[in-house]
Parts: sequence; structure tokens; C-alpha cells
Amino acid sequence: MTLEKTAAHPSWRESLLAMLRGRMLIALLMGFASGLPLLLTITVLQAWLTEGGINLASIGLFSLVGLPYTLKFLWSPLIDRYALPLLGRRRGWMLLTQAATAAALVALSLSHPVPEDLLWISVASLLVAFFSASQDIVIDAYRRESVSEDELGLASGLYVNGYRVGMLLASGGGLIIADHTSFAFMYQFMAACMVACIAVTLCAPEPSLPANAPKTLVEAVILPILDYFRREGSWREGAWLALAFILLYKIGDTMASAMTTPFYLKLGYSKTEIGALVKIFGFWATIAGATVGGLIITRIGMRRALWVFGIAQLISTLGFVALAYIGHDNVALASVIGFENFASGLGTTAFVCFMGALTNRRFTATQYALLSSLMGVPRVLLSAPTGWLALALGWPGFFLLCTLLAIPGLLLIRGVTRLSEDQRVPK
Repeated sequence: MTLEKTAAHPSWRESLLAMLRGRMLIALLMGFASGLPLLLTITVLQAWLTEGGINLASIGLFSLVGLPYTLKFLWSPLIDRYALPLLGRRRGWMLLTQAATAAALVALSLSHPVPEDLLWISVASLLVAFFSASQDIVIDAYRRESVSEDELGLASGLYVNGYRVGMLLASGGGLIIADHTSFAFMYQFMAACMVACIAVTLCAPEPSLPANAPKTLVEAVILPILDYFRREGSWREGAWLALAFILLYKIGDTMASAMTTPFYLKLGYSKTEIGALVKIFGFWATIAGATVGGLIITRIGMRRALWVFGIAQLISTLGFVALAYIGHDNVALASVIGFENFASGLGTTAFVCFMGALTNRRFTATQYALLSSLMGVPRVLLSAPTGWLALALGWPGFFLLCTLLAIPGLLLIRGVTRLSEDQRVPK
């Protein structure tokens, strides 16, 4: 897959019809399974801890429980190399990780947001993140292996849509459920939803095993790395540049998102307002952004899409600066959230498609895990001090900093896409 539009690109009608294929529906539903657990250990957990009176600095540190999303490449070779006894190389691992995630959510529901229970909350949250990250490894590999090159942009857009539906249920729905029942019941409800996701795994067809798949664990560890850094052409010199781009492209947007829930609560919004207005209204904007993004990529190519979508993300972060000065105003909040979520849907779709295009089908799980782990660094490691940054800079200064941090990633687009056009990735 090249990063530029080809001469014979599909029509809008053909692209829309392609979205109705069965494998596209599977990409959508698997996106839901991936998105559901994520915010249960980030924004929803932040709200629970805030309500329990835990201080802001400690809440910021809880972003470290997301380390498995950054370190998942360490165990991804196991998933490329070994198949479990049931359901095949990909679906067997999906079944196991989904069941384990549900069990960890039940364990989290048994804790309480008090200082004496923070260790238990940390361990349970870490288990949720570990099994969820492991599920992501398998689902990302499955999506890459089950669609053609021409369908990758659309599949990425639908995956992002499903991911956002899962996030909506977990964050918006979760906060509303917690507001009217309890956080414990909410986490148990989300565990039941994860169990329901197993039905998709049972119904999905197993992708064919690629030729020359790793036959030993050593091959599964070493060959994906050698393949990435030893491709033909100028890519050998630009491989590190691509890694820097993946790290920086969404850094500003990600760091800003890490503290939005405490930000809304400090401005005086209730949990129901956050759940209904921020999450549900913003959800539709994200769905629109991801859908439009997938279609636009097929028309204008990846390079232009990365530029346009990246600039939109940068501008959207400035909206939080304005909101910090406006204060509690539902119209202003809806406007900021609508644009921010639409831009995020655009950027995430292009980003997911870009990373998928760089992987070799022989090592899909490992290479995609390496790239997406790097993408998760801002959310986990660089988001840890966001609580202190917000305290030190104030909300306007914090979000302005996040806006400025988006610029380096934009400056790398030209070099990365030029190098990517010259690469040769075996399929």
C-alpha cells in the first residue's frame, strides 16, 4: 500500500458499498471489543478516584497502569508464534484475552476509592490493561490479515468507529450508570459486555496462515525487527524517522485527553452532563470523523490525509484553552467537544491505517504491537505528570502546551511519507 492516491481509485459509491461487506462488520465489532476496556482504567477510573477524594497528583500517576499498552510488544511474539488448541492462531488468543479481561473487571469492581485500597485498585487496573492490551495485539493482527490492501483504509475507519462505540459505552454510559447505581455495579456490567464480545470471536472466520510464518520463538522475536529495519531503498535510513513520527503525531491530543475528566469536573459539570454531553454527543462527532476519514484516505492519499487531519487535531486542542476561560457553559462545551472528537476520528483513522500499511503479514502481531506500543507512550508515560502540569500551569497553560506539542509530529509528515513511498513491504 502506498501513501498516495493511485490513478484508479474507487468511486464514492464503490467505497460506500465496500463498507457493507462481512469482514468490514467484523472490523467494526472487534473495534468495539478493543475500545470497551480502555477508558475503564483511565477517565472512568479518574472520576471514581476524584469522587473518592483522591488528590489530583495521585490520579495523574494512575495513568501508569496503562503501561501494558506501551509494553505489549514484549509478549506479542508469543501470539505470532503459537496457536492455542481451540479456534485457531488468532481467534483462540482472542477468546482467552476477552474472558480474562472480563474477570479482571470483576476484580476491580470489588475495590473502593480510598487510600487504603489504592494498591488493590492499581493491581486490578493493571490486570485489566494487560489483558486488554493482549486482546489488542490479536485484533490488530486479525484486521491486517483479513482485509486486502485496498480495503485497509475503510477497515481502519470502521475499526475506529467500533472502538469509539466501546469507549462511549465504557465512559459515557459507564459514568451515567455509576451516577444512578454505583461504580462497582458499572464495572460488573462492563465485564458482562466483554463476555458478550466472545460471540464475535466465535463467528469470525480464521485468517489463513501467511507463508513463511515464524516457526520458532526466536524467529518470532528477531525476524520482525530485522524486516522492519532492513527493507529496500531509502527506508533503511528512515526507519527511525517513522518511529519518531508515530511517537509524536498524536502526542498533544493524547496528553490533553488524559486530564479532560478532572477538567470537566473542576469546571462544575456533573457526571451525567459529562456522560451525556461530552461522551454521547462527542461520540457522534467521532463516528462522523472516522467514517469521513476512511473515505477521504481512498480519495486524496495518506500523505495529504495525515497533514489535513493532523492540523485539525492541533486546532481542536486549542478549544480547551477557550473552554477553560468560558467555564461552565453547555453550548461552548458541545462546540469544543464536537470539533475535537471529529478531528480525533479523522487523525486516528489515518494513523491506524498508516501503521497497518507498514506491517509485513508474516509478523503482523509483533510489528503492529511494536508500532502501536510506541503510539501509546504519550498516553501512558508522558501523561503521568499531566496532573502536576495542570496544577503548575493552570488549565489554559496546560492545554496550550498540549497544542504546541502537536507541531513536531506535523513537521515529520513530509519526510516519513516520502520514505514510505520507496519502501517494499512483502505481503
